[in-house]
Amino acid sequence: MPNEGKNMKKNILIIDDEEMITVSLQKLLDREGYHVVTANEVAVALQKIKDADFDLIVSDVRMPDVDGIKGIQKIRNALKRSEKPAVPEILITGYADLDKYEKAMRLDVTEYLYKPFDNSEFLRIVKRILNP
Repeated sequence: MPNEGKNMKKNILIIDDEEMITVSLQKLLDREGYHVVTANEVAVALQKIKDADFDLIVSDVRMPDVDGIKGIQKIRNALKRSEKPAVPEILITGYADLDKYEKAMRLDVTEYLYKPFDNSEFLRIVKRILNP
């Protein structure tokens, strides 16, 4: 059921250069009672992380400025420098790139999903991560 108490204060950062993806994920998560902030590139995401705390980061792998793998590394470093806790990450991609997948696994990201993914599957993963 939307707007259950457990979800009300969970903040999610979505990083994707495709506006259609950020808008659709934001709408999906908003309906579930999550607070969603979007960024169209890693540099913008880094600023948002300075300004707020997040419970989950969802990032595209392929982006024009910095790819999602390097972006997650930069975000982790920024969180560490700011003495903020680590944040679980979901990487999403529309490309079957074994090298990127292996790099993500070495980073130990929480989840790695291929687009297009099923919205109900995505929500199950988000809920599992945020409400263990």
